Formats: sequence, structure tokens, C-alpha cells
Amino acid sequence: MQDLERQQSINNERAVLARVVLPDGEKDDDPLSEIAGLATTAGTEIVGELIQRRQSMVSATAIGKGKVDELAMLVENHAADVVIFDNDLNPAQIRNLEKASKVKVIDRTELILDIFASNARTMEARLAVELAQLEYSLPRLKRMWTHLSRIKMGVGMRGPGEKQLEMDRRLVEKRISDLKRELDVILRRKERQVASRRDVMTVSLVGYTNAGKSTLMNALTEADVLAEDKLFATLDTRTRRWHLPNWGPILLSDTVGFIRNLPHRLIASFKATLEEARQADLLLHVADGSNPAVYKQIKAVYEVLKEIEIEEKDIVLLINKTDQITEPGVLDQILNRYPNAVPISAYTAEGFPELAMAVSDALSRTFEDLLIKTSVANGRLMAFLADKGEVLSTRYDETTVTIHCRLPSRYVGSINRDEATVEPYNNAPTSPDLTDSFGELGTPAVDPASPQSPE
Repeated sequence: MQDLERQQSINNERAVLARVVLPDGEKDDDPLSEIAGLATTAGTEIVGELIQRRQSMVSATAIGKGKVDELAMLVENHAADVVIFDNDLNPAQIRNLEKASKVKVIDRTELILDIFASNARTMEARLAVELAQLEYSLPRLKRMWTHLSRIKMGVGMRGPGEKQLEMDRRLVEKRISDLKRELDVILRRKERQVASRRDVMTVSLVGYTNAGKSTLMNALTEADVLAEDKLFATLDTRTRRWHLPNWGPILLSDTVGFIRNLPHRLIASFKATLEEARQADLLLHVADGSNPAVYKQIKAVYEVLKEIEIEEKDIVLLINKTDQITEPGVLDQILNRYPNAVPISAYTAEGFPELAMAVSDALSRTFEDLLIKTSVANGRLMAFLADKGEVLSTRYDETTVTIHCRLPSRYVGSINRDEATVEPYNNAPTSPDLTDSFGELGTPAVDPASPQSPE
């Protein structure tokens, strides 16, 4: 079978970048900045750029006829090998653009898939990337067989290209089915693995790609995970033990980075990898405070969290790379925008005491302060409370014992109410009201899409 995925490496190729800027798109001072970063990560040399602002994309070529001619001229003048669009294109648009430019044309999704394929190191990541690639390729198989005849040879007869196309389509569909089955097994195993850690509090790092999550994990846990200054350096989840000051050991997980308009098929394929974030007690959202697009990146991460249905989790926003913020007033502006955020530098460890305090306070909100009364003979319940929670005081009467304890909310329902009475401890000191970084449970303190957002 031919290389159906067509996710050829574009390393060392000369690229022309292009984008159609639509009215409902992001308002960027440099519309090609992100795709340039992606292209550089993929190993291409950028030799030209083309931007067209339109009300809608041209159905046949995405860009207008004049711009198609300009694109072809750019390719010829710079001896480019590939054209990279910062838009998602349909098969017909790619085919027509390739015919006009006489070089390979790839869109945003295909570029991201190429980067993921290059960075996938574990079997799980490779399977997830292959599934996403094949699902992307399936509707585009016809374009890959333009070099073979598809001339009909009478009623019911087809040329060799048509026959090969159907054979490949069946092979791809079977491989997709096999990959989904394999990934489903991995997901179930991952769910059991994560569930087995429920006795330990878990915190997961999420954030825009290249925001510094892996560097932060190395600094907090000495995990020695790969940390590079490039997009999507981390595709595999890593979990390490972090001794949280004034709390004790917790589990900290690093996850794949997010990006604006992250392809849906990638989110679905990496479901097992994102399971750590789905099951975590707390999310630490790491944002790159030195990036001029920090507000858009925070918004993009929130949108991905919403798409994978974990935006309701408690979230602490960390403004990372404060050591790289050189322009005065920038950090103050971000903190005014997100008043509950914690400024840190994973590189210099600046702000780590405040980070530890914020995490401790956030995890404390998952506990309930309880007064539990039971029989002195109920040793099983007393052992359960000592094991799963924190016993603050114990008072014995002749036949009963009254226990003041702090217990994770998920265990409160496990107490047999026929054997014990459970009520809130009214005299317990209240911890500071530390709302999560997005305000009320996942809702941004200020809507990132609102006109009030600094641009």
C-alpha cells in the first residue's frame, strides 16, 4: 500500500506561508506568527509569506485568483518546496492550489499532525497520531491517486486508479477500526491506573504549547522530563511525586500542550493521554506571560478544556516566564486581568512559595471539615478516617467517640450513616476564599472574548 497518510516530513524544506484572514477570526498584529512557529518546529525554512483578508474563503482555491497567481510567483521566485496554509483546507482547494503552484500544499491540521508524528515517542502517542493522520487522510485519498488513470472503460468498468483507490479506502478504514480498538484498551487501562491513585491528591499541568509546563515539572519534582523551547515537545503524560510544602506528597502530571484551533481528531485520539487531566483534583494552567498573545492563549486553553469537558474543575492560573517579561507594566496588566493568578518563573524558581500556598489552599477546598460521632467499638471507621483524612481531635464518652476530622469530599459518602452521625464542624476556621483562576469554577473572571480584553 502506498503511503496513504501523506504526512511526509517537511524537514529542511523551503516554505511559503499563507493565510486567509476572515472577519470572525482572531485579530492579530502578525497573523502568521503562530504558523511560522509551527513551521519552524517542523524544520522548514520560511522563504515567503502571503496574507489575504476576505469575507469568506473561495470555495475552489481558498484565496482569490490574483492571490493564486501571486502565490505561484512567490513559490517560483524563492524556489519553495511547500506552501503551508494557516487555515483548514478541503481536498479540492488543496488539489487546485497544488496544480497552480506546482508544489505540495498542506494546511494547518496537516502541519500539526506532521509535528506530532515527529515528536511521538511512546507506543500510545504513536497510535494516537496514526489514528488522527488516517482520519485526516481518508477523505483525501482521491487526491493522492491523481497519477493513476481513472478513465472509465465501459459500463461498470473502472480504470486502475479507481480500483486502487477503493482498495486503499478499505485498508484505511480497517486500520482506523483497529487503532480505535487498541486505543480503547489503552484508555481503559489508563482509567484503572489513574483510579488506583485516588488515595493521593493529583494535580495536572495544562496550558498552551511551549508555555513552560515541562520546565516547571522538572523544577518542582526533579523529574528530568524533556523540556525544549519548541512547540509540542511533550506528547506523553508523565506523572511524578511532588512534596508540597506544608501538605505532603502529591502526584503532579505533565500533559500535551494545547493550541488555537487544535484539530478535533487529535483531541479524540489523545483521550487516553488527557485522562490524567480529566481525573485530577486540581489543574495548574501554565501561561507564558512573556508572550504578547498570552490572553488569546489563555482563552484557547479554556476552550480546549471545555471541549474535553473538564472546564468545571478547580483551576489555578500560573503566569510563567516572568523573568522574560522586560516591558514595564505588562505583568501588572495581566494580573489586573486575572487577579487570582500566581506569577512564577519555572527557570529561576521565583514565586514558588506563593505557588505552593495557592495549590495547598486549592486542594484544601476539596476537603470537608466534619464532626463524626460513632460507637467506640467502630474501629473500622476510625481507621478509615485516619487513613483517608486528617483527624484533628478525638473525644471519648462512655460508649461513643466524637471525631473532628478533615476528609476529602469524595470519601464522605462512604461513611455508613447507620453507624455514625456526620455533620459539618461549625467552629472550624474558614480558609481564605481563593476562587480559581477562571472565577466561578471554570468561568473566566473576565470573559477572554470580551472587548475589555487587552490586545
